[in-house]
Amino acid sequence: MKLKTLGQTVRGPFDGEDRGVSPVIGVILMVAITVILAAVIGAFVLGLGDGIGDSGPQASISAEWDGTNVVFTHNGGDSIDDNDLRLGDGTSADTTVDDGNTFSAGTQITTSETDDDATVNLVYDDGSTSTVLATYEP
Repeated sequence: MKLKTLGQTVRGPFDGEDRGVSPVIGVILMVAITVILAAVIGAFVLGLGDGIGDSGPQASISAEWDGTNVVFTHNGGDSIDDNDLRLGDGTSADTTVDDGNTFSAGTQITTSETDDDATVNLVYDDGSTSTVLATYEP
C-alpha cells in the first residue's frame, strides 16, 4: 500500500523488498529436529540404553575386623540372597557365601579371613550383574 502526499510516495511497514526471517527459522528448526531424531534412533540401534536399570541391590553394609575375622554387617536396605554373594581379596570374588539364609538388615557375615592385613570385598553377583557391596581395608 503506497500513500501519496504532496507528490511523495510513502512506504508502509509491509511494502518493499524487506523479507521476513521465517524461512531461515524454519530451516534451522527442521535441521534441529532431524539431528535429535537421528540421535534417538542411533541410541536405540546401538543399544546404549540397554544397561540402564541393571544394578545391584541397594543396601548399607559395614565391614570391620573383630580381632579374628572380617565381619560384614547389613545395616539396612534390600535383602540379598546369600547364593548371590561372594567374598574376594580385592581382585577376585571366588568364595561363595551360602548358609541358606538371606542377608538382610541386622544380619552378619563372618569371613574365615584370619589376616587383618588383607583387603576383603563382599561382591554381589547374580550371573548378570556384579558389583562390590562393601570392602574391608586394613
